[in-house]
Amino acid sequence: MSFEVDEMKENILRETLEKNKEEYIKYLSDLIAIDTQVIGHGIGGGLEKKGQEYMKELFQSLGADEITEDPMKEEVIEDSLEKHHEGNRGHNYEGRFNLYGHFKGKSRKTLMFNGHIDTMPPGELSQWNTEPHTPVIIENKLYGLGAADMKSGLMAATLAVKLIKDAGMELPVEVIISSVCDEEGGGNGSILAAMNGLKADGVVVCEPTNDELILAHMGFVFFKVDIKGKANHSGGKWLGVSAIDKAIKIINELNEVEHRWLLTYKHPLLPAPNLNVGVINGGTAGSTVPGECSFSTCIHYLPQVMTMEQVINEFEGAVNRIADSDLWLKEHRPSITMYQSGGAFEMEENHDFVNTFKKSYEAVNNKAVKVVGSPAGCDSRIWKNMAGCPTIQFGPGALEQCHSVNEYVSIDQYLNAILIYAQMIMNWNQQ
Repeated sequence: MSFEVDEMKENILRETLEKNKEEYIKYLSDLIAIDTQVIGHGIGGGLEKKGQEYMKELFQSLGADEITEDPMKEEVIEDSLEKHHEGNRGHNYEGRFNLYGHFKGKSRKTLMFNGHIDTMPPGELSQWNTEPHTPVIIENKLYGLGAADMKSGLMAATLAVKLIKDAGMELPVEVIISSVCDEEGGGNGSILAAMNGLKADGVVVCEPTNDELILAHMGFVFFKVDIKGKANHSGGKWLGVSAIDKAIKIINELNEVEHRWLLTYKHPLLPAPNLNVGVINGGTAGSTVPGECSFSTCIHYLPQVMTMEQVINEFEGAVNRIADSDLWLKEHRPSITMYQSGGAFEMEENHDFVNTFKKSYEAVNNKAVKVVGSPAGCDSRIWKNMAGCPTIQFGPGALEQCHSVNEYVSIDQYLNAILIYAQMIMNWNQQ
């Protein structure tokens, strides 16, 4: 289906944004000033509560018809792991909850904007030029922890509702803002929301995309492999069994798996699948045959042409092939632990929802949006794969700003995202 953008309404939105931009920037600055970091990727808990309370007050001030606090629960994550292979066990959920704001429209059609309130820790404070929770504007960039990842996206979506109301217009559709926690721990917040039945006719994941539209991202699986050897003084090396040597044999076989994937699987928006050995630990001294060795890996795989089950089977198959061919490993089997995973994501470009976004973006920017894929996984997979919602990924900020010191978002991108989101709300009912 096609539709025409109402130029008069678009101009009113633009004028209203210009008039109120300082107020809209302050809302984002106030949210950045609140420490909402996760601790130990969520295993140690998270400080999202004050940020969610700020968002709740904002939803109330905007006249939300319904506001829901959804506490994090381990049993829901366990259920998701069993049904969807999605979720991360053992997180501390004390005081942590998702927040959903519902803003009713003239029709029952729904549009959800999804963002996470949590940030990564600031890292080494001495490397920051400004205090992480003291937002500062320098050369039209707003600096602060979470500015790009992803408080600007969450706030832009919320203020898109405010912009429409400030412009004296009614919402044509119901808008849902889902502010989730524990995303930096692997996406447990959105997993809980999807498992508890939250969904919409279309979902915008407001992660930073640097003014590009992301319609695909890679899946990921993390493994840890533990190998037992036989420790011995290196002077009698032949009496021991080097766990490091055995680990190298396994890693070499895994490299062959990666090589086969590189030759077999391609995607128009994404890089080739890869298997990275990121950590290796083994041995106690140069004069000792190592009795233990472990290594940890992250695999990134492609949507559609590959599955998580396939990746798991091929990884375990490679480890077991080497174990079966080695006299020591055959009797002392390596231990394989899958400790984090997330599915791959892809959205059909010819879908009406994608077309609505493209038209809305073009109306605001007078140019077509660039369609890309992302090597980094995010909550898009959850809304598309688990909730079954048409899903796109677009938001202010750039990927390279995520998890970095001196994090910032461009003021222009932030304000532009508010306008694009508002335009999309106005257009969605026409599809």
